[in-house]
Amino acid sequence: MKIGFIGLGAMGAPMVGHLLRAGYSVGVWSRRAASADSVVALGAMRCASPAEVARDAGIVCTNVTGSADVEGLAFGPQGLAQGFAAGSLHVDFSTIAPSAARRIAARYAAHGVDFVDAPVSGGSAGAQGATLAIMWGGESALATRLQPIFDVLGKTVVHVGATGAGQVAKACNQMVMVAAIEAAAEAARLAAAAGIDFARVRAAMLHGSAGSRVLEVFGGRMATREFAAGVEARLHHKDYALLLDEATRIGVPLPMSAAVGQQLNALMALGWGRDDTSSLLRVLETGDQRRPAQ
Repeated sequence: MKIGFIGLGAMGAPMVGHLLRAGYSVGVWSRRAASADSVVALGAMRCASPAEVARDAGIVCTNVTGSADVEGLAFGPQGLAQGFAAGSLHVDFSTIAPSAARRIAARYAAHGVDFVDAPVSGGSAGAQGATLAIMWGGESALATRLQPIFDVLGKTVVHVGATGAGQVAKACNQMVMVAAIEAAAEAARLAAAAGIDFARVRAAMLHGSAGSRVLEVFGGRMATREFAAGVEARLHHKDYALLLDEATRIGVPLPMSAAVGQQLNALMALGWGRDDTSSLLRVLETGDQRRPAQ
């Protein structure tokens, strides 16, 4: 089967590698030609535009940053819509607004093209290990076409519901995960203020009821003060803006998420958007430094 793929960053490139090794023929396009070099070297075919990717493949996957990026790829100049034939399928692995997913699906439907929002969780490590959690929204009848591809890329696949439901599930995932990162940062700050080594506190917590993947990974970076990006904080900031906007749109109060969103705003203002989200600890420390002495 021929598949198209656009979005060849830290997650997209290893996903293409898995598809190639599974025997798929993969056509790719990138705004920066150099971004495609590594997957072309593995056997992917370089295309001149998104439209050309769509003409050569019945299914095209995208994994880019935001709603505007996906809509531009779909309907912009030489976009996917200009190359898709009726019956084609656009699978979007990006994290975008649920409303944007529904809007894209409606525009495609007028041309007989299906759209599936399938955001993923697991980060670049999950992409490299093909252990991503895939949560998708769209017509359940598409599962037969999607499952073989999802099986190559992920470990857990859940059909959440209609179009946009995948993005709601991803919003919920990010809400819980980043709140846990903030909680780990506050625990680290409390331990330090009490004169106790957070590395020891964390070691104890990992074997208690607070033990979690977040405490293991992000708490570990806080303990060793290794803030270079594992997950760039700007991406979590973007995700929180999406989920808070959705909550505002449908009138759902999210008091804890609103507070975490403010901490992410502070992180961005301090210039750490391209550092790891464990930098939320540094936000707390900066606040301490600004507090006048008693």
